[in-house]
Amino acid sequence: MSPVRPETLARMNVVEGDITKLDVDAIVNAANSRLTPGGGVSGAIHRAAGPGLWEECRKLGRCPTGDARITGGHRLPARHVIHAVGPKWHGGSEGEDALLASAYRRSLELARDHGLKSIAFPAISTGIYGFPPERAAPIALRTVAEFLDRNALPETVLFCCFGRESAEHHRRALAALEAEARAGT
Repeated sequence: MSPVRPETLARMNVVEGDITKLDVDAIVNAANSRLTPGGGVSGAIHRAAGPGLWEECRKLGRCPTGDARITGGHRLPARHVIHAVGPKWHGGSEGEDALLASAYRRSLELARDHGLKSIAFPAISTGIYGFPPERAAPIALRTVAEFLDRNALPETVLFCCFGRESAEHHRRALAALEAEARAGT
């Protein structure tokens, strides 16, 4: 693993708040494999977007764990929703880390392939799926940083955390990548 460039890290930011209020090209939904409205972030996104989002998701069918699908944003300020299916936590021995990284990477690939400049992620899998947030944040930040190091789009990535504790995990992970980048230059 080589350190990412400092200019790459400048394209990433951690914010605390409600992802459904962000005016970005895409927000990421921490989705289930059926893409149905659920609880937590998924339920909030579906409620804010209105019934058209579920109608569009229904037509897409299923999405495997570690993959993502894209829809319109409907009533959201965001123009698109990228539905990323993260893994359920089973103690770390069932490839959860790789599946989580894949969900972030596939979301970024969809954003890039659709020409999207800005994207906001929640803390995928750390809610009812039980992925330890202190373990998930460094995986998320490193995966995104490595992708941005090789791709011009998206230009801006926000990690929109619902709660101070989640935001702190993400800020620590970003600080660690920044320290690594400084040491590597």
